Amino acid sequence: MTQSLRRVAIVGGVRIPFCRSNTLYADQSNLDMMTAALNGLVDKYKLSGAHIDEVVGGAVVTHSKDWNIAREAVMSTKLAPSTPGITMIQACGTSLQAAMGIGAKIAAGEIECGIAVGSDTTSDPPIVVSKKLAGRLKEVPLQKSFGGKLKAFKGFSFGELAPMAPSVAEPRTGLSMGQHCELMAKEFHVSRAEQDQLAFDSHRKATAAYASGYMDDLLVPCAGVFRDNNVRSDISLDKIATLKPAFDKSDKGTMTAANSTPLTDGAACVLVASEEWARERGLPILAYLTHYQTSANNFTAGEGLLMAPTIAVAKMLKRAGLTLQDFDFYEIHEAFAAQVLATLKAWEDPAYCRQHLGLDQPLGAIDRAKLNVMGSSLAFGHPFAATGARITANLAKLLSQKGGRGLISVCTAGGMGVTAILESAKAGEMRAAA
Repeated sequence: MTQSLRRVAIVGGVRIPFCRSNTLYADQSNLDMMTAALNGLVDKYKLSGAHIDEVVGGAVVTHSKDWNIAREAVMSTKLAPSTPGITMIQACGTSLQAAMGIGAKIAAGEIECGIAVGSDTTSDPPIVVSKKLAGRLKEVPLQKSFGGKLKAFKGFSFGELAPMAPSVAEPRTGLSMGQHCELMAKEFHVSRAEQDQLAFDSHRKATAAYASGYMDDLLVPCAGVFRDNNVRSDISLDKIATLKPAFDKSDKGTMTAANSTPLTDGAACVLVASEEWARERGLPILAYLTHYQTSANNFTAGEGLLMAPTIAVAKMLKRAGLTLQDFDFYEIHEAFAAQVLATLKAWEDPAYCRQHLGLDQPLGAIDRAKLNVMGSSLAFGHPFAATGARITANLAKLLSQKGGRGLISVCTAGGMGVTAILESAKAGEMRAAA
């Protein structure tokens, strides 16, 4: 281990286009998509046959056969077979948490490089049989005689054949993420008009990013798909204002299909390395990963399922010696427009900051012109485990072009938040020299 911490370089990342579930990737598995994203990264940075110290990541919606998906994906790519694959999950923060873990090992001198990756599909969900039928099926191979095998089905009823689809509800509350977010919208008085405007802006920014060519080197094709199919270049505020509420269907509901992310299939990855490793291979350094934090709250007691990033950001800023206003770009994951707006209002609220963040003063407001400037999840979509890598790769590229410092904030299921700070390579080098 080195005596001092090393800087953690973001070389860059890629993703496959994101697609609404049950559309263009309906026949693609998590493994298929993860492999496609990794091979895209290999091609982009000429890593064919290269040994990578760790490939870390996973998927949120998985089959039991995918327990080793990161390693299986590595074995399906052009990377050296000596590359380890480590599967982990932290809901929607999976690939950002993976980058954080890789970064910590690089900083400590334990490894030189790693790839954070995430993939998710709800087009290929695991369909589970009933617990009673599962018990019978487990018993069958334990019986040696045909009669014994038949006995395992004694008392069988056809009702046991009913499949159990994956639940989108939080296990401890029984409420979906959207229902939880509706509670947050009401608590922070987030209006329908505010949410629709944020969704409209996300699509318009994403459309402009495509039109300018900014997206070209961030995407690699997969299964004949070359572009996200959720981005709406013709989006209309008047039209989305006519949509009915999706979660609270009463006249008090404010969240709709337009201002909430759709179920999405896709995969993304990002290459993280030491400066020495990157420079020896002639690879770019787009940005540095300087700080990161994960936190959780007691959402079962009403603290807001998706509000934990407010806590993580406050802790991270304190360690970094920064204020919320010390950033040139803010990448706040748009799980729902209401979540982004509730987060921003919470940081401005003295009572919230005092009660939940332990601060004497509110963190304050941000410059909204610096928020998700190339669009975010409402436009591109949100394959759960892939979003952190998408945001990290995008912010690193943005910082390499514009300079400065950026903040990442990702909310997750289970009342958790994952956050990070990136600095442009130029800013990082100047800071190191000082």
